[in-house]
Amino acid sequence: MKKSYINIKTLVSLAFAGLLVSSCQKKLDEAFANPNAGVRVPVESLLPGIISNMGGSSAAAGSAYGTQNDGLYIGRYVQFWATNTAGNAFDQMGGATGGSDLMGSIWAMHYYGMGQNLKRMMEWAAVEKKWDYVGVGQAISAWSWLTTAEMYGDIIVREAFKADQLVFNYDDQSLVYDTVRQICRRSIVNLNNTGDSASPANLAKGDAYFHNGDVNKWKKFVYAVMARSFNHLSNKASYNADSVIFYANLAMNVNADNATMRFANTGITGTSNFFGPVRSNVGALRQTEYIANLMSGLNSRFLGAVDPRAAYIIRENTNGTFKGARPNTGASGLAVNDQPRNFWGSIFTSTAAPTSDADCRYIFKNGSPFPIITASEIKFMVAEAQYRKGNKAAARTAYLDGIRLSFDLLMNNYGSAVPAARIITDAVRDAYLANPIVAPAANDLTLSHIMLQKYIALYGYGMHETWTDMRRFHYTDVEAGQTTPVYADLVVPTGINLFAANNGKLTYRARPRYNSEYLYNVKELTRIGAIALDYHTLEQWFSKP
Repeated sequence: MKKSYINIKTLVSLAFAGLLVSSCQKKLDEAFANPNAGVRVPVESLLPGIISNMGGSSAAAGSAYGTQNDGLYIGRYVQFWATNTAGNAFDQMGGATGGSDLMGSIWAMHYYGMGQNLKRMMEWAAVEKKWDYVGVGQAISAWSWLTTAEMYGDIIVREAFKADQLVFNYDDQSLVYDTVRQICRRSIVNLNNTGDSASPANLAKGDAYFHNGDVNKWKKFVYAVMARSFNHLSNKASYNADSVIFYANLAMNVNADNATMRFANTGITGTSNFFGPVRSNVGALRQTEYIANLMSGLNSRFLGAVDPRAAYIIRENTNGTFKGARPNTGASGLAVNDQPRNFWGSIFTSTAAPTSDADCRYIFKNGSPFPIITASEIKFMVAEAQYRKGNKAAARTAYLDGIRLSFDLLMNNYGSAVPAARIITDAVRDAYLANPIVAPAANDLTLSHIMLQKYIALYGYGMHETWTDMRRFHYTDVEAGQTTPVYADLVVPTGINLFAANNGKLTYRARPRYNSEYLYNVKELTRIGAIALDYHTLEQWFSKP
């Protein structure tokens, strides 16, 4: 009996101890959740971080993921800007080398910053019948797939986001376009479903700094992505101008519907525009000679037509004129008084961020809204598509609408710190639009007019769309029947100004992000040729015939 009693007592003690261990474990699990487990959180709390990745995120889940960080370098490829000193690889159209993660921010945005967060948000929203969150997630997903593919070329599609895999197979870029369109169509279905737990007020909780819960604006965003997906294939025999026009007409056509990131601007880095002085990312960048000449009436396509938008988007120098640097030359060839101020208003040689953004303009202020897709871009897509159809009258109308929308966006949203004498009025805008150099008769309109005005309208924020355009025209293509390249007067780097590893070729893609693919997925990178030092010069599928 004694033995039996002892055994029972022991069992009771062990059971009690087990309860204590279980209780402690439960508390530990609650306090320190497994980061690899599917911890359920409100979908409303996931969306803000997902949207922030579209620009330049700043969070524990990923800092500087998004288009703006890579845009610092893409902007040099398209000559939006160059550095204020010579010898920069990206001014020379170089790519990331060695163990660098430069040019990998969009990769990180798509596969990590959004990645499982976006996937789970859509899954959980579907369970909760929050169809608007599902549709928004799909809209962002489609945009992200297209943006990522056109940055890197072949990417991981069919095996993406499989948590049980360590290495992944790449897919041909062509697969992405069908994928994007399928996701867009599903997005529209869900955004149209206003029943169950869909609610504009609840959507606004997660969407406060983009469309503020406006489902109609999200639908226009989806249609804009669709229009891009057709417009970017202009070199293909399958190109369909009518598809571009159809979806563009359903997209944003007024500035009030623009897809734009906004910022709380509380003084904390993560609440500010990536290009503002608080985040201190553009201190070494200076406008190029190309954009300065376009806006000063010195470009051969718009010779003599001075653009009033110059004071809004680029900076004057001590002489009060607009000059720019040539890539990879720094201040060389520029008299001191002709050297443009930096985008924060400081002297050419200064790279330090000012303590105040009072003298900053445009998208270079801490709280300035940052456009993702605008109505102006949409109109230029329509203009190009109508032009390719041979309908020059309709192309001219859309072309002028695109310019007008660009003016109105600047006039209504970016007038801060612009000198009083340079403020654009309706009369100033209309005079520019009436200038026959800018607005020729329909029969005299060219692709060059359309693409250069689109270049100006997207200056600063549309680096990736502009790079896609330039690659479609192989930088220096000449339209049939014309003698001037589409991108008139563009001087691409050659000789000592072209990165040595390019082997005499221009840049057409970025390599995948080093800090994943080149550490763990080397076999697949070898298969697609991404180990080669000049992989970034390999033309992508989308721009080929």
